[in-house]
Amino acid sequence: MQYDMLLLRFGEIAIKGKNRPRFEKAVLSHVKSLLRSFPNVQVVKDFGRIYVVLNGEPSSQVIDTLKNVFGVTSISPVKMVDTSLENILSAATAFIQSLNLEKETTFKVSARRVWKPFPYSSHEMNRLVSGPILNTCQHLKVDVHNPDVDLRVEIREKATYLYCEVIPAAGGFPLGTNGKAMLLLSGGIDSPVAGWSAMRRGLEIECIHFHSYPFTSKKAEEKVIELARILSRYSGQIKLHLVPFTDIQTALAGTGQESLIITLMRRAMLRIATILADHNEALALVTGDSLGQVASQTLSSMNVIGRATDIPLLRPLVMSDKNEIIQLAQTIGTYDLSILPYEDCCTLFVPKSPSTNPNLGIVEKIEAGVPGLEDMIEKAVTGTETLVIKPDDQVRRKQDEDIIQDKWF
Repeated sequence: MQYDMLLLRFGEIAIKGKNRPRFEKAVLSHVKSLLRSFPNVQVVKDFGRIYVVLNGEPSSQVIDTLKNVFGVTSISPVKMVDTSLENILSAATAFIQSLNLEKETTFKVSARRVWKPFPYSSHEMNRLVSGPILNTCQHLKVDVHNPDVDLRVEIREKATYLYCEVIPAAGGFPLGTNGKAMLLLSGGIDSPVAGWSAMRRGLEIECIHFHSYPFTSKKAEEKVIELARILSRYSGQIKLHLVPFTDIQTALAGTGQESLIITLMRRAMLRIATILADHNEALALVTGDSLGQVASQTLSSMNVIGRATDIPLLRPLVMSDKNEIIQLAQTIGTYDLSILPYEDCCTLFVPKSPSTNPNLGIVEKIEAGVPGLEDMIEKAVTGTETLVIKPDDQVRRKQDEDIIQDKWF
């Protein structure tokens, strides 16, 4: 069927009271940015809804794009007809016929008279629309309580809307309405899911990835870029900061504290990420930690590691089990990339028996004894490379030191 329009519904933002216009404006802006590749569409905001007039654009492709808009809970493809009883009855019958419903399928009509001068009430229209459908499609049955198909008929002055599909969308809060955070993005399963979950709660995210050349390969970097590209489908674009971590990782490995190496590395990563967050006006860090999943994610380990930063450390997956995380990774499209066997720096120097109960005082004493650690952290920050990634565009590279010179000071 050739649909005329898409109806987008809001979710949690409907309860935001006086702040609701700000949230709706953010959703509208996000919708418009994602629809730039569909030049014929027209976007119209109404109270509690957004209408996307297709003007010939393919509905399925537009729906696939808009399902990624945070703040939108569902989408319905709509057929529009002139508001007269004769047009509504014939169009509704043709609409049902086009669905090619099987025998024993049940349906009902849910009419809503928005334009009150229309001469028939909503209840009357339920009966009037159902009659021709039953006469034409005699294999269908009416079930007003739990139908297989619910034909919605919205009667408005300029046009009447017919639709029956309610396609789930991303939900949550509009992108960026709750501030900005930095995501520590590894090449694994968990961190991209944590990033998506953070965006769904209204956070704009920038990604930070730590690489250790020559210990890690270009394939590992390409994998992370593609993971960031998938996340950019939900935001329009995303920044990926590539941090050189080789010197720090080698220095920490040289301490001989094998059981604490993961704790030491993650603390150094958080210190670097905190500086980058300050430079980029982000208010929090996001990680893919899940309580008890690995040695560095015991409560004791997360406590010691988290003390390395003085800004909020958000862990969206902390109470999720691995199966839940995998299912979400498959849903958002990152799973197949995440399981590719390219090592990142988090998988290097992994000890046979990592500490699950590190002591903060001992860890800080070890860090204080690493020659030049502060200088290496500063060098890693200034050596960071920033990529601007969009869903379908070539990666643009920009050095962080240029950003510092142009913007930060």
